[in-house]
Parts: sequence; C-alpha cells; structure tokens
Amino acid sequence: MSQPPSTSLKTGYAEVIGDPISHSKSPAIHGFWLEKLDIDADYRAAHVTPDGLADYFARRKRDPDWRGCNITIPHKEAALDHVEDRGELRASIGAINTVLRDEDGALIGTNTDAAGFYAPISGMDLEGASVAVIGAGGAARAVLFALKRAGVAQVALLNRTPLKAAGLLTAFGLQGQALPLDAPLPPAALLVNASPLGMSGQPPLPLDLDPLPADALVYDLVYAPLETDLLATARKRNLATVDGLEMLIGQAAVAFELFFGEPAPRDDDAELREILIR
Repeated sequence: MSQPPSTSLKTGYAEVIGDPISHSKSPAIHGFWLEKLDIDADYRAAHVTPDGLADYFARRKRDPDWRGCNITIPHKEAALDHVEDRGELRASIGAINTVLRDEDGALIGTNTDAAGFYAPISGMDLEGASVAVIGAGGAARAVLFALKRAGVAQVALLNRTPLKAAGLLTAFGLQGQALPLDAPLPPAALLVNASPLGMSGQPPLPLDLDPLPADALVYDLVYAPLETDLLATARKRNLATVDGLEMLIGQAAVAFELFFGEPAPRDDDAELREILIR
C-alpha cells in the first residue's frame, strides 16, 4: 500500500470518526505514542454522522495536513463507498476501520481490526474449536475473518436479525448457526462480544454463561466501560477474559505506523493502560 512520503509523516494530524464519538479512547492512545516518540503531530476525535460521511471525506481529501482516520461505529461498512478498496476488503472482511491518503491524493481504505482482535488470543489453539460471536456489524466482520483463518469448526452467531447473521456465516464460509440474541449459548471455547451491547449508553447484554465450559475464554470488544457486565459475570465463574482495550490498542498500533511512519512504542503498554482506565 502506498503512503504519503516519509518526510511528511511526522507532521499534520489524524483522527477517529464515529457517531457517537465522545467515548473514544483513540486520541489518548495515539497522543500517548506521539508524545513518547516526540512526533510533532496530532490525533483528534471528530463527530461524523451518517449523513455527513461523504462530506467529511471530501473535505479531508483537500486538507494537506490530514494523514488519515480511524473509523468506529456506525461507519465501518459505509465508509467503503467513499474510498479506494485496493486490498479488496469489500469482498473479504466487508468493512474498513482505517483510511489513508497516498501521495497522489487518493483515499485508501484498510482494516486493522482483524489483526488487533486476534493478537491477544494468538496463542490459543482454535483449530476445530466451536465459538460464539455476538453481533453482525463491522467489528463482527473482522472477528469472523480472523476466526476463519484460525480454523474454527463452528460459529454460533447471535444477532437481533438472525437472517443477517446467516448471511455473514455464508459470506465467510463458516459452518455454524445464526441465532437470536436471547438464544441459549452453545458450549463454546471462545465467546466474543463484537456488538455495542453493554457499552455506556447502549442496551445491556444479559447472557447466561452457564453453558460455557470451565476453560472457555470470554472476550468483550467493548471498552467503555472497561469492566463490562459480561466480563464481570465471566470472572465470577473464574473464566479467562480479554477486555476491549487489548483489541483497541492492537489495532491502533497498526494504524499509528501507517499514519506517522514509526512503530508504536508497545513496550509502554502497561503505562498506557493505566492512563486509559483512569
């Protein structure tokens, strides 16, 4: 993927867009890394509504200081209509979470969510495993993309609209079943909440975790609040857990290097987490 010339990467700004956006911790993450590396650039949050998405990209494309953006809900799928899809993500993941502008001024979409999601569980043997995933939006697409490549055997995909969930399973070539949100969980080795349910300002995610085996792992992509009801319930059962900051920091690190031309200083993750949970 082509990038802006390296001599210009350490100036200007990048940002995160979404609706809502006030909950985002991305400015704190990127700001922390920019300060650690003494890079004279900025990272901001921008509230962009669905109706304003096309205008946002049109304006940023004309801004020579704009390095690119990260994308959060609800724009991860719709943003594909406003950028070049050189990596054929529409046909694979079906969503993007990062946009860059190359040296010719073209806006290029990419996705760092799949790598960010998988990094914390890369040591887990998922070959032939059964997993359960909540949600069928842009984040769920990245999760399913990663799980397919990890060789899982069965995916139970729970969503408000089971028909949409069934379409995703087919699109990713995954065996399993599409279920409504109130369906009982199967005895999965891994449970992933890839929906906004349980996030501050969103409806709760009431799940009975009793069907999960004692060695199951519960992974909640929600990070506001960091200690979600789902994770609290899992810990009461002494189940292993992964919180939303793991994926958030992982995907941000990939995007940071694309925006600013330097690897994120991941040796400082412990300090960063302390800042983010204050």
